[in-house]
Amino acid sequence: MSSGIYMRFSQFAGIVSCTTAAFISIAPMQVEAATFKVISGVTSIDRDHENILKGIGLDLTGSDNTVAPIPNTYLVGFNIDSATNFTFSDEGGFTPLSGTIEHTGTVTFNNQTTVGDFSIGFAPGRTTEGASGFVLRDTFSLDTILFDLSLPKPAVFDGKNLTIPDVKLLFSPEFAKILKNPDLTGVFAGTARIDAQVAAVPEPDSVLAVLAVGAALLATRFYTQKIKYN
Repeated sequence: MSSGIYMRFSQFAGIVSCTTAAFISIAPMQVEAATFKVISGVTSIDRDHENILKGIGLDLTGSDNTVAPIPNTYLVGFNIDSATNFTFSDEGGFTPLSGTIEHTGTVTFNNQTTVGDFSIGFAPGRTTEGASGFVLRDTFSLDTILFDLSLPKPAVFDGKNLTIPDVKLLFSPEFAKILKNPDLTGVFAGTARIDAQVAAVPEPDSVLAVLAVGAALLATRFYTQKIKYN
């Protein structure tokens, strides 16, 4: 092949490369809402929770596999487990999408009732006055919703860390029934706080775009080398 043809193809490859580079540099400037997933962290329960439960005859007599709470003035912390698949969007600051936040750790009351390995997620149909639709479920022994959650304050998200402060725990009708006191339904039972680390979830379109750009670059390099040596 003549050097003129090779030069023209090289110029074309250069244009493709420059266009690709421009695309890559421009793409991050888009301001569309991104999706994130919770990957680790701690959910903490405040000390008032213990006093409130004592008032209905539930004395905290032990705990297992728990962690230091955040802040350390709280009562107990539960580690956010790797089984968590909770995702949210940064649209409007914080918009839940799907999944649950799974925890490890248990607490025992009256030396006989142990609950824990809590799961926090959204339960359709439970969005009532004073509650958000989010619930805290025991998955260790009772396998039932213990508390409906009220989120009176907005979540704080900085791109890597998600904090949901002052989550109010309200006795669920299921737990009130187990305690044989239906009047407890909706009664304030204490405050929780979620401190989570998150990671961005690649959008399908973004992944396809990156793959397409990579394929174009490889194809350009292959044909450039092929024509050069033929």
